[in-house]
Amino acid sequence: MMNPAVLIASVYVFALAAFLGYQVISRVPPLLHTPLMSATNAISGISLIGSLVLAGAKGYPLPAHILGFVAVTTATINVVGGFGITDRMLKMFRKKPVEAKQEAK
Repeated sequence: MMNPAVLIASVYVFALAAFLGYQVISRVPPLLHTPLMSATNAISGISLIGSLVLAGAKGYPLPAHILGFVAVTTATINVVGGFGITDRMLKMFRKKPVEAKQEAK
C-alpha cells in the first residue's frame, strides 16, 4: 500500500510536469518544430526500451506485464508516427526537381 503523502507528492509532480510540458511545447516556433520532434522521438525510443524490459521481466505480477505491453504498444505507435510526421515535414523543405521542359530550353 502506498503512503498517502507519497501519492499526493506524485500527483503534484505529475500535474506540474504536465503543465510545464504544455507551456514549453505551446511556445515552440514552427521553424523549430521538426528538430524538436526528432528529439522527442529519440526520448520515446528510450521509453520503448524501458517498456520492453518491464513487459519481459520475470517476477512481476500479471498487471505489470499487461501495463508493460500497453506501454510497448503506445510507445511504438508514438515513435513510428513521430518519424512519419517528421519525414513528411522534411519533404516540405526539399527542392523540387527541375522539370523536363526547362531542361529542353
